[in-house]
Amino acid sequence: MNYTEAVEYIESTPKFTKKNGPENTWELIRRIGNPERRMKVIHVAGTNGKGSVCAFLASILTNAGRRTGLFTSPHLVDITERFEVDGEQASHEDFARAFTRVMRVTEEMIADGFAHPAYFELLFAAGLLIFEKAEVEYLVLETGLGGRLDATNLVEHPIATVITSISLDHMEYLGNTVAEIAAEKAGIIKEGVPVIYDGRNPEADAVIAAQAVKLRARTYRYDDSMSQILGKTDKSIDFLLDSGYDEKIKVTVPYLAPYQVVNSSLALIALRVIDPDRRISSEQAAAGIAGTRWPGRMETVLPGVVFDGAHNADGIREFIRTLRSVQESGTEISLLFSAVAEKEYEKMIQEICEGVRLSSVVVTQIDGSRVVPVERLADVFRKYTDAPVVEKAKVKDAFEMALRQRGDGMLFCAGSLYLVGELKAILRGGVSVSI
Repeated sequence: MNYTEAVEYIESTPKFTKKNGPENTWELIRRIGNPERRMKVIHVAGTNGKGSVCAFLASILTNAGRRTGLFTSPHLVDITERFEVDGEQASHEDFARAFTRVMRVTEEMIADGFAHPAYFELLFAAGLLIFEKAEVEYLVLETGLGGRLDATNLVEHPIATVITSISLDHMEYLGNTVAEIAAEKAGIIKEGVPVIYDGRNPEADAVIAAQAVKLRARTYRYDDSMSQILGKTDKSIDFLLDSGYDEKIKVTVPYLAPYQVVNSSLALIALRVIDPDRRISSEQAAAGIAGTRWPGRMETVLPGVVFDGAHNADGIREFIRTLRSVQESGTEISLLFSAVAEKEYEKMIQEICEGVRLSSVVVTQIDGSRVVPVERLADVFRKYTDAPVVEKAKVKDAFEMALRQRGDGMLFCAGSLYLVGELKAILRGGVSVSI
């Protein structure tokens, strides 16, 4: 099976599979030899920020010379974005080789009466084989959805678990309150395994702390009193971390979003938990943070042009907070926006318009079964802002228009990771975007 065949197959799996019970994932991973047992796994869950924390941790470990695998989701353009070794995306050949082996095991499982693995299970299994072949020492592992029932939660003995900010998202699967969702995320906590977590939300804090006590897992809690912002640019934030778990450290986080101060702090605290003997120095850790690249999350892709995948209530609040900090310098802000149907896009739009002064808006649509037509998005924006609103159904046309309209200000492209993925493909493909 070559790369194209593997991608075509895996993209078709949602059509004939369903969410399986944990025992199905256990069987799949057992049959490929439980590669995760030969790696030092750091398991990360949360509503927002878990991918960023994973990226920061992997960058620190790689910068310090540790062979490191990084498993994240979703991908924006290429499915192999989900698998990195020492900062390098897995090759198409490595993915095809791993997936071919996963398919052989899948056929054996079906013959023995097991269910066909679901989309995420297949990717997780392929990733473990990629990391095994690369002989990684550390595996930084992001959950897919939730935690307790996530395929990644079969890891029996991680060296640490990390839980990032908790808020209301995927409520149809995880619960209707922050406490219920926190309980699902806290399902990754293991007996005696230390847990590093964002303790700023009292409801989530109480649930995570209680689960940690139950499982005799030592806790390392982050709150805002631990970090002090020292300075900002349009591309980065300098801050001082004084967590009490380690010596004070000055850090430059290469993003303009304040929430990345929190995420990088969680990564730094986690580092000291897994490296208590300080074999990785503070200087190496700070360099790892400064060198982190995490596509589509407050990512400056061109001068004055930022892509952000904020797509839920908490993400939008942080997005607005970032835009306000930019606006404090007198910079005008333009917005390119799209969303998918199941998100509360009217509420998102209302909060953006009430929270930030927009100079112009361009709306576009993500085609497919979850499409929200540009006309609908434009109507909603016009309810809440006096800024000019332009409709462009095609993403490339919308991007071109938004670039022209931003003038000397900054353009933020947000509302959906699917939008960010399409925009990344436009830039990556060498498409000429006329301004």
